[in-house]
Amino acid sequence: MREKIIQKAADLFLTLGFKSVTMDDLANEMGISKKTIYAHFENKTKLVEECTMHLFCAISQGIDQICGLGKNPIEELYDIKKFVMQHLKGEKTSPQYQLQKYYPKIYSTLRSQQFEVMQTCVLDNIRRGIDLGIYRENLNIDFVSRIYFSGVTSIKDHRFFPKELFKIDALMDDYLEYHLRGIVTPKGRKILNAIINSNQQ
Repeated sequence: MREKIIQKAADLFLTLGFKSVTMDDLANEMGISKKTIYAHFENKTKLVEECTMHLFCAISQGIDQICGLGKNPIEELYDIKKFVMQHLKGEKTSPQYQLQKYYPKIYSTLRSQQFEVMQTCVLDNIRRGIDLGIYRENLNIDFVSRIYFSGVTSIKDHRFFPKELFKIDALMDDYLEYHLRGIVTPKGRKILNAIINSNQQ
């Protein structure tokens, strides 16, 4: 039952937002009593924490699987972006922004864990890109990986990128292209242009 509650709550949180969903909503949606939910989670904050970690683990595993496929690094980044967007339901409710606003402690823990996972993945991506001659060999790898993480998280801040002006899927595409154009070689640019053109068809 605990797993079912986590899965349903995570689904509702992503669809409607962390703030909007109440314990009553969850109980009604699942056809169970609120008492059953409280038998597993002492309060909503604990439930949000568990759901957030559940989603984080699922996404991390998916990213690991994509990285294990051995695709070219540019294609790999686009596949990861697509996978994360699907898993977070297109980020329609801006989950990260809501966490930061309403559950800052959970957000802070999550951000640290995200950095560790992304740092490993992105550092490997950059090194392989350099080895394959599609990323410039004079890159400061540590700087590029950190600025990439910083950018990916910052574009989700509605103070700078309001939802009315920026659709999140287009924003992610624009940011990924911005990142890659700064580090690719002419050989890498051909691959990047081919992916962009195929995505626009």
